[in-house]
Parts: sequence; C-alpha cells; structure tokens
Amino acid sequence: MPTPKKGARLGGSPAHQKLILSNLATQLIEHRALTTTEAKAKLLQPYFEKLVTKAKRGDMHARRTVAKKITSKEALYVLFDEIAPAIDSERQGGYTRLIRVGNRKGDNAPLMRIEIVLEKLEKKAVVKKAEDTAAKAAEKPAEKVEEAPKSEETEVEASEAE
Repeated sequence: MPTPKKGARLGGSPAHQKLILSNLATQLIEHRALTTTEAKAKLLQPYFEKLVTKAKRGDMHARRTVAKKITSKEALYVLFDEIAPAIDSERQGGYTRLIRVGNRKGDNAPLMRIEIVLEKLEKKAVVKKAEDTAAKAAEKPAEKVEEAPKSEETEVEASEAE
C-alpha cells in the first residue's frame, strides 16, 4: 500500500498517521464535533466523508470496510445506525463542516472545529428562482416548436395549391 502523502506526516510515519486519523474519526463519531489543529482537521475531513458515504450504503461489505478503519464497535454502531440514517439522503457529500476557532494559547497553532452536518439540505432562494425560470423557459420553446410545424405545413399546402 502506498504511503498516505508526500512530505511531512502527522506524527512521523504513515502508520502513525493512519492511527491518528482513525482515532480522530472515532472521536468525531462519538462527540459529533471536535476541535483540533487545522492540519489534522483538513486531513480528517475527506477521510471521514468517505466513511460516511460507505455507511450510507449500509450493507455488510460497507460495514466491514469501515470496521477496518474504525476499530471501536460502539462508534461503528453509532455511525451506521444513528448518523448515516440521520443524514439527508439528498446530500451527496459535505457531511462535515470546518470552522476556524482561533489559535491555541500555548504554541499559537491554528485550531479548527470539525462538525457533522445533520441538518436537512435546503436550496437557496436564488437557486429555486433560477430553477423556476429554467422550467418556464423550457416550456415556452416546446410550445413554439409545436406551432411552427403547423404554420410550415399550411405554407407548403398553399404553395402546392398554386
């Protein structure tokens, strides 16, 4: 298996980085939100979202695949039986939210809060208006297309009659 990424890693080795991400994901599942450094939060986000995508499938293969990364049985249960059903089925990603918190007091490291998004997906008013406008525009050309062949047929008939 390839190493997680090039350059510096969280904690030193690739194996340690995998353990750190696994533990962070477990804590995020248990507490629904987590405050950590910016680097860890940015690496945790895609890692966790892939786990949620598999949990939304809900079959045995997905559960076993996620169990390889999340070793806590309680966290696995919570992810598959509480979090995945609570997430809106229309949401196809963006299961987490990153919020900048500030800097840590001791070493001035930038902190971020990562949360699981359980709210329903609502379209913005601008998007709704744009969809309505697009639907109206799609209806009008269909009506014009129906009228256009009728007028051409009458012109052809009139020219044949002459």
